[in-house]
Amino acid sequence: MRVAVTGTPGTGKTTAADLLEGRLAEDDSLPDLEVVHLNRVLEREGLYTEVDAERESKVADLDALAEWLEGREGVVESHLAHHFEADRVAVLRCEPERLEERLLERGETEAKAAENAESEALDVVLSEAVEEHGLESVYEIDTTDRDPDGVADALEAVVTGDREPSAGEVDFMGYLT
Repeated sequence: MRVAVTGTPGTGKTTAADLLEGRLAEDDSLPDLEVVHLNRVLEREGLYTEVDAERESKVADLDALAEWLEGREGVVESHLAHHFEADRVAVLRCEPERLEERLLERGETEAKAAENAESEALDVVLSEAVEEHGLESVYEIDTTDRDPDGVADALEAVVTGDREPSAGEVDFMGYLT
């Protein structure tokens, strides 16, 4: 089984996946799944095609990442995770103003933080996930007012099958008005 954990940068994917990883390692009642932080793989393996200086980011080589993931099971965490085969896709969401604050606090530029907040309001990652995997495989998790353990609880429920698919329940369109 492969579970993708995706969402706009700043929604809490890495933190929640780290907490989930600890739970999976410690609790024998949970599935024995590896947690793969895909952005770390991209860096370590050099699986990008170029560096976008304007956005201060690397352009992922999706074909090379797909090849690297071939045959691997587990929890795959990245804002790119929904672009790859998965049995379930957890899309982490965050209210755009709060998301923008989080990104600025971690040192992102104002332009990049604003771009990501707008992307979140427009449901970009959610829409891509649903288009790629179908409504029946997508689980939307609003992280806005959840602490990291609460987000990890929601992810654990997705992994164990104790949660129903839930795409389209979060609406941040009011941010754009």
